[in-house]
Amino acid sequence: MSRPLLFLDVDGPLNPYAAQPERRPAGYTTIRATVRSGRPLRVWLNPSHGPALLALGFELCWATTWMAEANRWIAPVVGLPELPYVDFGRSLLAERPDGVHWKTEAIVAYAEGRPFAWVDDEQSPADTLYVRAHHPGPALLHHVDPRIGLREADFTVLAEFRAAAPRGD
Repeated sequence: MSRPLLFLDVDGPLNPYAAQPERRPAGYTTIRATVRSGRPLRVWLNPSHGPALLALGFELCWATTWMAEANRWIAPVVGLPELPYVDFGRSLLAERPDGVHWKTEAIVAYAEGRPFAWVDDEQSPADTLYVRAHHPGPALLHHVDPRIGLREADFTVLAEFRAAAPRGD
């Protein structure tokens, strides 16, 4: 058995995009990322997050609209190596009539029954119910406030889940 997965969203957990626009949070740096045509995105990132995430002992995986671009723009700033990512394909940003987030089904499929934690700012009770019904392994859907991003308490919750997850390393 391999290590549990940790699915990482960028906007919200790593980039507290909903923080007051004139107040970059302490410890964060600003980048301007041109991911799609148009105006560059202002992104706030904390370089301490990468080492803290790596220390948790999960297998890390991007679960973000940034997909492969997270390795170009986000990983180097926060101190992460190139990571695999969930390719959302046609489900990217597609609304579902059942209220389940468009990422959820793809994340469950990617996990293939392995224990996983998922940090995001957009999960709902519908996602929790979907995961319980379709994923046989332990799963933690952890909401992160997009005004403040990942904090010490979030890392504690993730560490506790990891400690309780089946060992595979």
